[in-house]
Amino acid sequence: MKLIVAGQDAATPDEFAELAFGFGIDAELFTGTETETTEERRARLDAARDILRDLDPPAARFASALMRTAERRRVQTWRAAA
Repeated sequence: MKLIVAGQDAATPDEFAELAFGFGIDAELFTGTETETTEERRARLDAARDILRDLDPPAARFASALMRTAERRRVQTWRAAA
């Protein structure tokens, strides 16, 4: 499937969001990484919450959705590993 927004191809989900919503969001800030420690995760989420307050409403909704999706994915991974 090809993602085209405003006549431009989006090669990655980040590019799609930037083209569709008109803003660039560091997805890793809101989703985290597989290798982050508990302390790193806590610090990243604190920073992400601070940034959410400064974003305009559409960007904040998108970033919040990224956070929820990432958390659900982590829970599913933990359950599968148990």
